[in-house]
Amino acid sequence: MDHRACLVRLITMYELGAVEHGTGRSGRWLRAHRVRIVLWIVVIETLLAAFTHDVSRWTIVALAAIFVPVYIMWARERRSDTVRQVFWIAAASQALAVVAVVLAFVVGLFVLVLAGIFAVVALVMIFSDRG
Repeated sequence: MDHRACLVRLITMYELGAVEHGTGRSGRWLRAHRVRIVLWIVVIETLLAAFTHDVSRWTIVALAAIFVPVYIMWARERRSDTVRQVFWIAAASQALAVVAVVLAFVVGLFVLVLAGIFAVVALVMIFSDRG
């Protein structure tokens, strides 16, 4: 087979959606939708952590401490594409949730520091007023 025929065959396989070896329908569906799934998990988890006492920041950090190493050390090498995709989604969502928790902590800390500065300025103004 010459190079042109090989290129045409590859393009045709790509356009027809050739199935990768070792993938199943659920694994392919998860791969196609995994970023969207991760983002929704992060949104829901972050809202739960912000507005409920059942899910704390430490729960999110603990879940990330479990799922990220499990994905890196075990799930990446699994034969099942579905298992790989599920653990990728779990690890990515927990890693992003930790980023959200850290940002919330930093912003919250910034707001507290700013409130403290305003309070000190107000106290200085009040005590320096001779009226």
